[in-house]
Amino acid sequence: MKNTGCYFTLVACLFFAGCTELKTQPATTTSDTAPAEEQAFNWEVEKFADVGILRYRVPGWQQLSLVQKQFAYCLVQAGLAGRDMMWDQNYRHNLAIRQVLENIYSNYDGDKTALPWDQFVDYVKRVWFSNGIHHHYAMTKHVPEFSRDYFEQLAKATDTTVSDQLLTVIFDPAVDAKKVALDAEAGLLEKSAVNFYAPSLTTTEVINYYAKKMDKNDAKPISYGLNSRLVKNAQGEIEEHTWKVDGLYGAAIQRVVDWLEKAAVVAENPAQAEALQTLIAYYRSGDLKLWDKYNIQWIEATDGDIDYINGFVEVYNDPLGYRGSYENIVQIKDFEASRRLQTLMQNAQWFEDNAPLMDAHKRQAVVGISYNVVSVVGAAGDASPSSPTGVNLPNANWIRASVGSKSVSLGNVQEAYEESSGGDLLREFAHDEDEVKRGEQYGALATKLSTALHEVIGHASGQLETGVGTPKETLQNYSSTIEEGRADLTALYYSLHPKMVELGVIPSLEVGKARYDSYIRVGLLSQLRRIQPGEVIEEAHMRNRAWVSRWVLEQGAADQIIVAAQRHGKTYYDIRDYNKLRDLFGQLWREVQRIKSQGDYAAAKALVEGYGVKVNPKVHKQVLARAEALNIPPYQGFVNPILTPVVDGAGHISDITLEYAGDFAEQMLYYSKNYSFLPLVN
Repeated sequence: MKNTGCYFTLVACLFFAGCTELKTQPATTTSDTAPAEEQAFNWEVEKFADVGILRYRVPGWQQLSLVQKQFAYCLVQAGLAGRDMMWDQNYRHNLAIRQVLENIYSNYDGDKTALPWDQFVDYVKRVWFSNGIHHHYAMTKHVPEFSRDYFEQLAKATDTTVSDQLLTVIFDPAVDAKKVALDAEAGLLEKSAVNFYAPSLTTTEVINYYAKKMDKNDAKPISYGLNSRLVKNAQGEIEEHTWKVDGLYGAAIQRVVDWLEKAAVVAENPAQAEALQTLIAYYRSGDLKLWDKYNIQWIEATDGDIDYINGFVEVYNDPLGYRGSYENIVQIKDFEASRRLQTLMQNAQWFEDNAPLMDAHKRQAVVGISYNVVSVVGAAGDASPSSPTGVNLPNANWIRASVGSKSVSLGNVQEAYEESSGGDLLREFAHDEDEVKRGEQYGALATKLSTALHEVIGHASGQLETGVGTPKETLQNYSSTIEEGRADLTALYYSLHPKMVELGVIPSLEVGKARYDSYIRVGLLSQLRRIQPGEVIEEAHMRNRAWVSRWVLEQGAADQIIVAAQRHGKTYYDIRDYNKLRDLFGQLWREVQRIKSQGDYAAAKALVEGYGVKVNPKVHKQVLARAEALNIPPYQGFVNPILTPVVDGAGHISDITLEYAGDFAEQMLYYSKNYSFLPLVN
């Protein structure tokens, strides 16, 4: 790789020579932690409950210069320094509960052969994986399988103090039952446990509060509420407590800033350094105009081998769509893989011009799109342990339209998912042998293509009509699933377009057919293994896969475009006409873009509630039984690699090694010990 940071080398060495806060996680002494990429790689770490813990490889680390390694190291440390903010954002009691659980886990020396102890360990790991006591995907509260009496015995045996309040929170399933509730009739805030709003605030009060603050005619609106908690003061007035250095979460944010300042010293080029300085200024002030300025600088800083995401970013955890969860991803560009899909970025305007959308909803000039396949080096907050496979930022529509966006596919994360899952799910839920063969031959490429189209073209496409508010204002609790479905439909429509073959992105349209097979399989069947009997679909991505798949199934019924088949008590879906299905995807894309562009809340509600929420209990029961027999966890996440600075005899950093972690619990306990900078109550 290019050594683009040479001009920083002298100052970097001087700076790191005086650095006394280098973090080093002890490597587990197993063969899995060897740094040599040539060794056979063991993808799986362990399984528990409904989760599989994996590793991801980091190809290219050894090719980085020392300064680049230092840059990546500082960015990883900055991310970990803020991880407790995510825990507290998820639920106000999470940090206190984690302390209790970890004290028992680390200090109990009693009988560890009994079933209740195994159930306790299982619960602790589920909480670690979810960054709190609510399921990271389903949003429901983890309910312990062990008894309250047993837990109190463990606490007594380890001298762990547990308040009655925490005991109630842990063991009463009715208390704060959902992290994020999406039933508007029951009350979005009133039924959500997420810690973005004071419990006394109502949904109506918050909506009215922001309606008064926002100007719908502002062409460049700030991301209202992105970096604050909303509370009521003693006089009953609504206030925003901003997350910043001298505000809420200040102790953790100061540590994040400390590492970002170190990162700026060893940045690969002045553009990266300038963007980091603006991010630091934003963290110090909480000024959302600086957040916009930073995002523009970050978009335009495209040179260099190292990139990152850091900030309060995605708003999926806010039932009203304002507040961003803390997130950090540090990544190395995979230049070879990126080149293969650069064609999409270069033809973005063609895709926009040829989209089946109303002319008023198309962008006349698609600008500033950058796309890369990357290898993750480390992640924290909302991106860890569970990780996305692709990211497109920033979220501000006006910045996307006027400046552009950055899209990344997390190539090594996708690789880990693919290598660990095998083909069992495909063979179980595919309709016939032709579908299996197509999936085995083209499934991996189809997934990569779909992720790229979703992030590069999908999220960057379309525009709002003049005077229409942002989706979080107009579509409210449906904005996230509408946006993800819109991007999915973009990818689906173009996956089977002859232009893909013409551009050389795919060898044949069989790749697109493999993507259609997979999408319908997942949307109608296999994703149901992720929810419990009697529950509805809550998560935004699961909802959009459901409403897209069910809508095209219904609309194509008369022409038998997709046909349900029953064999031996099992349901399958057979796509009979791929071209007509593509037309249906195009029709739905047009309508969903209209919904977003015009802010049509009623239509969004009808689409999502009508097709994306309810579950057929008979089909669900069948899917759960079929999936259970495969013993494949429905959720997967990762331990991060271990970065270790090597200090020479003169006290200088001579290298930073990368090893692969071998134990999930060890990493979680290490993180809690070394990166806990917040009080238990914030």
